[in-house]
Amino acid sequence: MPTQPYPYAGPAPMGAMPGPGLVCEVCGAAPAAAVTVRGHQGMVVIMRFLRREGVFCRTCGTAVFRQMQADTMLQGWWGPLSAIITPFVLLLNLGARSTLRGLPEPATGSWRPPLDPGKPVMRRPAGLVAAVPLAALGLVVMAIPVLMVIGMVFGDDPPQTLTVGSCARNDGSWSAQDLKPEACGSSDAEFRVTDPGVEECAAGDYLADLEYSADGATSLCLHPLGR
Repeated sequence: MPTQPYPYAGPAPMGAMPGPGLVCEVCGAAPAAAVTVRGHQGMVVIMRFLRREGVFCRTCGTAVFRQMQADTMLQGWWGPLSAIITPFVLLLNLGARSTLRGLPEPATGSWRPPLDPGKPVMRRPAGLVAAVPLAALGLVVMAIPVLMVIGMVFGDDPPQTLTVGSCARNDGSWSAQDLKPEACGSSDAEFRVTDPGVEECAAGDYLADLEYSADGATSLCLHPLGR
């Protein structure tokens, strides 16, 4: 198979057009469709974006798609940004592939032989090479929602708000408070919540973090309960 998916040059022979409508620019067969197939090459610190636009019949378009897709699967991963870009390029090409699949087999004669589509992409060596990064990417994509759900289920509970006159206990240190409401008659209650008003907390009282107030901005004092 030629290295270039479009090996022929020059205009179509006079009188070779099979009728109105689009004809393949490679072999001259119809029906045909205008598609764009993209490619990407990663080269560690630099990269190349490739594109092949044209009007192709189903056979020639499939050959262009498979060659560009296989080259990208083989050459697109070699760079930090390229490893991210390559999956998107491969997905974009599926739109062109869908258009080509919608074409019937060429129904009119051609003045040149069509391109050889060759083996499907995933049956080529490039497909085996790409299977590893694509599988890793798929695991990452599936892991993200799973981790989000785990975080929601097992993550830290939001702080419980305290109100003036209620009681609380502190399960943490004073540099990292972990205040919990507690019934004032309970033996676990350590502090009574008070309002400092315009003054500071009384001597011997503690200042609760703002996140424990209802609005997240009001200061509350914690008065130690005597035993």
